[in-house]
Amino acid sequence: MYENRVELMGFLGKSPESKSTKKTGRTLAILSLATKTWWKDKDEQPQEKTEWHRIIVWNGLAEYAADKLKKGDHLYVVGTLVSNVYEKEIGKGKNKSKAQITAWQIKAFSIRKLDRKETVPTAPATEKAPTEEIPF
Repeated sequence: MYENRVELMGFLGKSPESKSTKKTGRTLAILSLATKTWWKDKDEQPQEKTEWHRIIVWNGLAEYAADKLKKGDHLYVVGTLVSNVYEKEIGKGKNKSKAQITAWQIKAFSIRKLDRKETVPTAPATEKAPTEEIPF
């Protein structure tokens, strides 16, 4: 069995960017979600790091995001991790070469706006089937 599932809880860094595809006219929205990690270093000093996540939503969910979400909103996002590979020219003049870049983003299939004080969603995003224990 394989599973590609991402669950993030964080804050929008800017209001969603809404677009339409050129070929099909499908609506998409791009969200920038910030999450934080805290830890103590070797000297027991508190440290923190902010990670920025690129979230892509399509069609009706994209319309919802564009209409209802804004910078600073606290969100719970469920989706899958996807990669895009592209080539980029780096360097100048004779030192110019191409590099293959892999960009990771989350394709969201569920977004829930949370109360800013909420630390855990009050209802699960999806129902999971019970799992059996494997006896070994």
